[in-house]
Amino acid sequence: MAFWSSTSVFTSKVPRKILFMFTLSLSVTYLFYSLMSCYNSFQFQENYVYQARLVTEETTFVTLREKLYPTSSQGYFDEEIIESSATEQTIAVSSLRNNAGLEERTAAWARVPAAPTSSVSVHQHPEFSTTDSELRKVVNCTSDYGEKTLPQAIIIGVKKGGTRALLEALRVHPDVRAVGNEPHFFDRNYEKGLDWYRELMPSTLEGQITMEKTPSYFVTNSAPKRIHSMARDIKLIIVVRNPVTRAISDYTQTLSKRPEIPTFEVLAFKNRTLGLIDASWSALRIGIYALHLESWMQYFPLSQMHFVSGERLIVDPAGEMVKVQDFLGLKRIVTDKHFYFNKTKGFPCLKKPEDSSTPRCLGKSKGRTHPKIDPDVIRRLHKFYKPFNMMFYQMTGQNFQWELEEDGNSPGFRD
Repeated sequence: MAFWSSTSVFTSKVPRKILFMFTLSLSVTYLFYSLMSCYNSFQFQENYVYQARLVTEETTFVTLREKLYPTSSQGYFDEEIIESSATEQTIAVSSLRNNAGLEERTAAWARVPAAPTSSVSVHQHPEFSTTDSELRKVVNCTSDYGEKTLPQAIIIGVKKGGTRALLEALRVHPDVRAVGNEPHFFDRNYEKGLDWYRELMPSTLEGQITMEKTPSYFVTNSAPKRIHSMARDIKLIIVVRNPVTRAISDYTQTLSKRPEIPTFEVLAFKNRTLGLIDASWSALRIGIYALHLESWMQYFPLSQMHFVSGERLIVDPAGEMVKVQDFLGLKRIVTDKHFYFNKTKGFPCLKKPEDSSTPRCLGKSKGRTHPKIDPDVIRRLHKFYKPFNMMFYQMTGQNFQWELEEDGNSPGFRD
């Protein structure tokens, strides 16, 4: 009661105008702090929306690819795939969002027309140590930033022609996603179905293409029809090489694994005295390119095929890469600054153009010195292949000039 009475006395002595001003002041102060709180909340939401837009805008796709998808820009892998952990991917995205000059650096890339999205599959290959589970680990850590689709381009051949070198050079390009292992889907695993094939592929962003390479497709009779049933507009790349040198390279690889096999001369002839070539031997049969190409031309026009010279890929890798990038609809990113010729290996190695680090080369299984073959055998094989080569030149409209390489079995030749 004492409290209420004292309050009544106080209010009766205080003019109503002062009381009104005091109440109004409190109300204005409360309104001001409420507005400030709303503004901060709005600013946070707006920043969050901007951050999200920054990651998803088309102008940031290429930079995002570079951050999320490690390419082989450091050069050829020594028979291994370098994996990026999920933590590294998170750091990459965070770095991307906080980069103030992002839009300036990516504007030029965003204007470049790129091929549509696609993907690649995986299967253990004897020359590559990465397993399917390891590859799935790489794919899964970036699955939120793309989608898995069937490939838009395949390197279909030929064995010992230079397909590995070509694939690793293409992996330098930020718009190419390629798994190193050979999936062998259309020749060994076709019964597993397209869903299996797609599931093995890495995720790709808009504008990226994903490729795979399996050289045995070129000589598999069922492969053309199977690939055509999957994608009629797919782009096919065939790396070809002097069939005689290719056969010796093929033999050299087998010899390194099975030293007990007969000599090249014994395997190449049914009857050497009569000069009868054994065309059933796979090392020789693969080199009859015209015969195999005929099967592919029943399903695909030449406009969807690109032929790479294995010889020119060694002496002028940048020149061949310009043609391949044009064929795939890619900007010419991979140039001569990415290559360094290794005299010891006998072929070009890849390097980062922006630094002076040691170039990375293909692994020990590449660059073996060919065994010395009887020159008479070399001469007979060139004679055997000549009519098939002429037919191949006519079919493709390109002259690979293999007839000028009849002395191509010098000890310095490598596979």
